[in-house]
Amino acid sequence: MSIKTNFFRTMTIIIAMAALTAAFAADWPEWHGTDKTNKSKETGLLKQWPEDGPKLLWTASGLGEGYSGVTTSGGIVYSAGVVDKVNHVFAFDRTGKLLWSAPAGGMWVPTRSFARAYEGSRATPTIAGGMAYYLSDIGFLVALDAKTGEQKWSMNLREKYAAEVPEFAYSESPLVLGDRLFVAPYGKKATVICLDRKTGKVIWEAKPGAAKAPTGEAGYSSFIVADFGGYKQLIGFTSDHVFGIDSQTGNFLWAEALKNNRGLNCADAVFHNGHVFAPSGYGRGSILVKLGQSGKNITSSKVYDIKLLDNHHGGVIFHEGHLYGSGHEARGWFCLDFMTGRQKWNEPRGKGAVTFADGMLYIYEEDGKMRLVKASPDAFTEVSSFQVPEGGRGAYWAHPVVSHGVLYVRHADKLYAYDVKNK
Repeated sequence: MSIKTNFFRTMTIIIAMAALTAAFAADWPEWHGTDKTNKSKETGLLKQWPEDGPKLLWTASGLGEGYSGVTTSGGIVYSAGVVDKVNHVFAFDRTGKLLWSAPAGGMWVPTRSFARAYEGSRATPTIAGGMAYYLSDIGFLVALDAKTGEQKWSMNLREKYAAEVPEFAYSESPLVLGDRLFVAPYGKKATVICLDRKTGKVIWEAKPGAAKAPTGEAGYSSFIVADFGGYKQLIGFTSDHVFGIDSQTGNFLWAEALKNNRGLNCADAVFHNGHVFAPSGYGRGSILVKLGQSGKNITSSKVYDIKLLDNHHGGVIFHEGHLYGSGHEARGWFCLDFMTGRQKWNEPRGKGAVTFADGMLYIYEEDGKMRLVKASPDAFTEVSSFQVPEGGRGAYWAHPVVSHGVLYVRHADKLYAYDVKNK
């Protein structure tokens, strides 16, 4: 074989591997992405939309009621919803064609009449190793074949761990690390569990009352992952605490009190450089926790405790030393300095969910308005906006996702796909 032929073959392999890497990077297989930062790695996106919004590629209907977001993997788009009083996981191709739907347990029935307006799915399917994992609003965990929807195994968290459905239903999206799957029953027999994701076999169970275990009920958030002090930690919330747990052993590592007047800690934490930002709505506000190490023990202490950026459930973005998100009782959109909590700006209008891509904030407000805003601490600079169509009853609460140059927006029964690639 000639040197020239060898060279071209090597270059072909390199180009193919680069393309494959780019494709995987554009996938969004878990809630808030594989690194849990809610930041897309994509570039080359539109920096300004047409006056009536980016091009609508397709609309999928029939998702039922709910607030589940979107995950993408291997050319398939996933979401979930409640149809005919049954949770379903849905899989679509990239043209919006339904590939399959699979039942995933019964639906949550609110005990309070006012909460009936909030019925529907909460969690977002997690895709890993050819499987789709979903936790229903009543605590039914299912593992499905990601290509066919065939059920591989299931577990009823309430029955197995003597758990009660939280006041506003289970809302956690399962977390996968390698061959392990993590979820929190918040039951009398276990607070957090680790499973073999292929079989559903229990690897460990973190018990309530264990050393450094947080008190409280389900906090409605999902776990993030943080490497600190020699541990790969899961960081999450109960109704009373923000806490860290060792993903290898299930040992609780630390906990800091964080309780609001409703016991609802819904937004995910943010980790950066040994610090954890923990937001909480309903009048509580936000804290920054500094982690330390004493031998094998992890210590925690509060750096600040503020009323600003008291995020409800729309999420908070960390970018270049600053935090972006909406408040709850502290109204509007905020930018704060991560380390000091000092406010850089406040846009008093609006509240909702947010994601990040290519230097921009994609803000999805509770009235259905989608806003494109520069992720800059200098000022709140809105570049474009458009109104998402009516998709059914309920608030516009699903979190937006940008994957493979497409902006996915869910509202109730419908999923909208918009082209945001700068061609």
